[in-house]
Amino acid sequence: MRKILLAALLLLSPFTFHLSPLFAQSAFDEANTAYAEGRYDEAVTAYEAILAEQPSATVYYNLGNAYYKQGELAQAILSYERALRLQPTHKDAKYNLEFAKSRITDNIVEQDFFLSSWARTVRNALSEPTWVILSICLFVLALTGILLFLLGRAPWLRKTAFHCAWIALLFSLITGLNAGSLHQRDSLRNEAIITQGVVNAKSSPDRSGTDLFTIHEGTKVTIRETIGEWANVHVGQNEGWIRLSSLERI
Repeated sequence: MRKILLAALLLLSPFTFHLSPLFAQSAFDEANTAYAEGRYDEAVTAYEAILAEQPSATVYYNLGNAYYKQGELAQAILSYERALRLQPTHKDAKYNLEFAKSRITDNIVEQDFFLSSWARTVRNALSEPTWVILSICLFVLALTGILLFLLGRAPWLRKTAFHCAWIALLFSLITGLNAGSLHQRDSLRNEAIITQGVVNAKSSPDRSGTDLFTIHEGTKVTIRETIGEWANVHVGQNEGWIRLSSLERI
């Protein structure tokens, strides 16, 4: 009897593995149909159900579009940001994010040192796995260059191998640092979007704290630390305490 059951399970297992993607595609198609027909509430619910099973840049992008159609700018911006976190090269998400940000009250542009801004742009250009692969490939290339330098006989070969080795090693280190920086960013999740209409940032993590400045929904902030139900956030040139319930991490 056990042999029969085992055989049946083995026969059914291929169909089990193929049904999941089919169901996922079916749910995605149904969500897209709801969006196309203007049933944005249903589309949002369907997209969020898919994302609960498996994060996807495409689904986050579509979710952002559905939220935008509903006038939920904060949730739309949050969805576009999450899409770009998974796929930094998603051009449509980038365009829609900038368009949505132009509609919010606090469209704050961070004034960073140009080298810091450039380094962050380069880091965000690729995903963490891509940076890791590049770092490994460059390290292997550097090792190959070192071997050719040590074992090669022709002077031109040894000279070329030496220069290729140190250049590849340098870029291997840079790409590795980019991968590590992205891993830290995604682990800490210290970037967030304000999801409440108007939030007063206070001087201390307490209701009695002095109001320092006001921020509005859709604004992107950086979380410096948290104490209980309060978060110390940095935005532009300002820093203050707001309730964790007023924001959502990207």
